[in-house]
Amino acid sequence: MALTQRLEFRQSQSLVMTPQLMQAIKLLQLSNLDLVAFVEEELERNPLLERAGDNGEPPVRGEEQAAGTAGEPGDFAKADTAMDDFSPDSGAGPSSGDDSGDYSAGDQFEGGGDDWINRDLGTRSDMEQTFDNGLDNVFSEEPSEAAARNAQDAAPTAFTEWGGGSSNDDDYNLEAFVAAELSLHDHLAEQLAVALTDPAQRMIGKYLIDLVDDAGYLPPDLGQAAEKLGANSDDVQGVLSVLQTFDPPGVCARSLGECLAIQLRERDRYDPAMQALVENLDLLAKRDFGALRKICSVDDEDIADMIGEIRHLDPKPGLKFGSTKAQTVVPDVYVRPGPDGGWLVELNSDTLPRVLVNQSYYTELSKTIRKDGDKSYFTDCLQNATWLVRALDQRARTILKVSSEIVRQQDGFFTQGVSHLRPLNLKAVADAIQMHESTVSRVTANKYMATNRGIFELKYFFTASIASADGGEAHSAEAVRHRIKQLIDAEEAAAILSDDTLVERLRAEGIDIARRTVAKYREAMRIPSSVQRRRDKQNMLGNSLSPAVPSNDKSRDTAPA
Repeated sequence: MALTQRLEFRQSQSLVMTPQLMQAIKLLQLSNLDLVAFVEEELERNPLLERAGDNGEPPVRGEEQAAGTAGEPGDFAKADTAMDDFSPDSGAGPSSGDDSGDYSAGDQFEGGGDDWINRDLGTRSDMEQTFDNGLDNVFSEEPSEAAARNAQDAAPTAFTEWGGGSSNDDDYNLEAFVAAELSLHDHLAEQLAVALTDPAQRMIGKYLIDLVDDAGYLPPDLGQAAEKLGANSDDVQGVLSVLQTFDPPGVCARSLGECLAIQLRERDRYDPAMQALVENLDLLAKRDFGALRKICSVDDEDIADMIGEIRHLDPKPGLKFGSTKAQTVVPDVYVRPGPDGGWLVELNSDTLPRVLVNQSYYTELSKTIRKDGDKSYFTDCLQNATWLVRALDQRARTILKVSSEIVRQQDGFFTQGVSHLRPLNLKAVADAIQMHESTVSRVTANKYMATNRGIFELKYFFTASIASADGGEAHSAEAVRHRIKQLIDAEEAAAILSDDTLVERLRAEGIDIARRTVAKYREAMRIPSSVQRRRDKQNMLGNSLSPAVPSNDKSRDTAPA
């Protein structure tokens, strides 16, 4: 066959990911905190962008045009029609929507549930991970300790009253009079300056103090510290011994056992029997008091007194001091009951950055600029600023649209609770609002909804389905987990429910579930096995020092494969 040259015209379609479209995709999956940080960077980079309300002027005409066209089909619609080539985790453009909604914040609902203090001891070694749950009950907080901790958290702000009354000056800042909270590192540094005078030892001490975490613990291995400082391990160990005598007792320990041992030495109660108990905390977590009596060589009364002393120790002494507090979750969407029996869905306007395009400034610049490079720069700035305003408006519309559909699909949850949560996937919501699944996935990432039942992440409402035993409607996995917890909470000490028994109870209620699935859900909720629960309940009834009664049920809880 002869080879020839010829010209041909071919027409094809392909998705072009413009920088503006990639920016819109990125904005859609950002949380409210990340979005604020991104907008702040754009305000610093783009001279034509300004915050709404900075100068008290209404939006300029260019801004109104940009906001008015935000709901029109455009490049956003292209992202929904061509996202099959992208995974749900990589980014997708929001679809255009016509639900403008009311962006004013509604009444804020506080999260439900009982107020509780997390006494989880954390993980200090592989051994301690196995009995973390059991020690939660050992180190229960005393009423006096709880009152002291609450009083510390609710300490009033100290301020000075000037001129016998409050000031109306805008520069008057009450935060200038707030007393600084003493951190654990500062408290240890003050003691170090008094305890050690040798410069080399002080340098080692300062380095070790910097390694102390918020709970007051040091890393288990300090060999790297000696290597980085160029010091002998004996010198590091000597400074560590001094640090472990600092206040609060138990600070600078490398493990839970060492922390408790330091506090017991402070009380002069670290005798051989107590040492044996501290070295076998795994048995204490399992409440195997029979084995503990043999190891410690004590009777029932002595082991009870020793455990009582352990309960009064602080497993996390560093938490008494100021540390970085966890930020409260700020909801992106509010859901409240409507007057007609439905639900009103509103965006939280406090989480929506408000920026404007300074069209008048660009008009003035365009009259004076003569260089082509400068003209091109400011033209690009105007285009990027206009697109950012449109992207932010479209992001808000898309979040409102997806949230409204979630509320419509999960109406039973908002009305009657977790037990009426329906199975829901991304495709069901995407088909209902005519968007792509990847778009819904990005909208629900890192977004929270405040409801009458608490604050939930949007992804919480998407749960797997579990088939019905009688062929009826499928059950939500979250509702099944809730039902398993209800059954276990209602069990009695004489009738502990094994995993097999739970399967039978659930199937009687029309839920077709396997035993390994029940075990997986139970472990995910950090609920111990039936053997451990039987031992705990017997101890609560007054037989805390008697060995556990063997189970008559031959079926034992097993971990899922």
